[in-house]
Amino acid sequence: MKASAFDPPEGSLRQSVRRGAIATGLAQAVKFATQILSVILLSRLLSPDDFGVVAMSAPVLAFVALFQDFGLTQATVQKNSITHEEVNYLFWVNVAVSLVLACLMVGMAPLIARFYGETRVGPLIAAMALQIIAYGLGAQHLALLNRRMAFGRLAVVEIGSAIAGLCAAVGWTMVDRSYWALYAGTLTSAVLPTLCYWSNSRWRPGFSLKGDGVGALLNFGAGITGFNFANFFARNLDNILIGRYWGEAQLGFYDRAYKLLLFPLSQLANPLSKVMVPALSRMADEPDRYRSAYLRVMPLMLLVALPGVAAAIAAADVLIPFVLGEQWRESAGIFQALGFAGLLQPLNNPAGWLFISQGRSGDFMRWGVITAVTSALAFVIGLPHGALGVAVVYALSEYMRTPFLWVYVGRKGPLRFADIFRAASPFILGSHLALAVAWLSRPLLPYQTILAIACVVILSYAVTIAVALLFPLGRQSLGEALKLLPKRLVKSPGEESS
Repeated sequence: MKASAFDPPEGSLRQSVRRGAIATGLAQAVKFATQILSVILLSRLLSPDDFGVVAMSAPVLAFVALFQDFGLTQATVQKNSITHEEVNYLFWVNVAVSLVLACLMVGMAPLIARFYGETRVGPLIAAMALQIIAYGLGAQHLALLNRRMAFGRLAVVEIGSAIAGLCAAVGWTMVDRSYWALYAGTLTSAVLPTLCYWSNSRWRPGFSLKGDGVGALLNFGAGITGFNFANFFARNLDNILIGRYWGEAQLGFYDRAYKLLLFPLSQLANPLSKVMVPALSRMADEPDRYRSAYLRVMPLMLLVALPGVAAAIAAADVLIPFVLGEQWRESAGIFQALGFAGLLQPLNNPAGWLFISQGRSGDFMRWGVITAVTSALAFVIGLPHGALGVAVVYALSEYMRTPFLWVYVGRKGPLRFADIFRAASPFILGSHLALAVAWLSRPLLPYQTILAIACVVILSYAVTIAVALLFPLGRQSLGEALKLLPKRLVKSPGEESS
């Protein structure tokens, strides 16, 4: 197979990014709706203890999964030119590491169960080893589809896997209403995509291993793995500490609040990274074009996400019982606290696109260490006050880190801190003002729950857009957003006058 077969088809990169963004956006919309539906249905079918058991096991799976990829999928996507021999070598590295880690999970299972003092955790962790193997077998095929910008195919796979996972979880509850239903859903969502990646990829591995030229790829992957290792603690230490010191019920409340808010936000950035990382990697030698591409996409993401987060915070005490049921009302305060972190994460999460596409995996790793240390400190400070205390202090740490992140990103590469500040500030400011207005307007809202939530959402988007229109870059970003709408809905000024 020629190296050129691994590259995107010839044509306009901008058109490829646009089509990819649309396909990924549609897939993400369906996945988001499926995840919300999953939270609603499974929260009503299962108990907080069931979610707590899975939440105790999830950090173990996340920790082990850090090492199975070893950053090699990003290395495959980012490298300017890559050969069959290099991809083949990376495939077998992924498979070998995944098998070792799966065995490690089985061996660790009894120890983790003893740590939590919960016997149900052990068998669940051992069963999760199957997911590790499934991910390892599909890692390079997924990377090649991303590199070729086959976003339409990937969108279909993601939609199908999300729906199949939900059906598997709900179907299992018909037989056994326990935490194993959640496992059935996640296993289905791991195995089905791997089968689809193999089916859609034109590449097949061989048995001959040639390690020439893979040293740079392994070094790059090591930096990505270093970031992931540090980021694990920032994302999972809260679950571990709450589960250990406050028990599965408090962890269940925290986990539901996190999954309903911050997890969907991360899922907004992650699929877009599949579009932006390969696209920005191809533009790395064209600074102006690179800067322009990023500054078009990032504000649009803020426009989509931030007003919704602000509305959710303002209406949390109504939204949580309505969506999850009265037994989850205690999650509302946790949800509100995490929501303030959510007002910055859509800005901060895409920083990884810049580190990776610029080949700065070492800088990425170092920032991951800073995030891990400051997040761990926040969790420890908030822990004596329970899950709510952890959520509050974590949100404060997000505000303190944000300016330092973008100063660090701007030390190298085409983007500077001033670029990000000018592009993001209209939407960051607008969403915070929208939250204040929505909160103060609560006494005037309709009594009906659905109407009240709808009014808060509309008000939040209206205030955010109004504030953005006061800034030149805000108006430019809103103009870019209008261009994405169907032409029948939005006419250009020339068409209106003709």
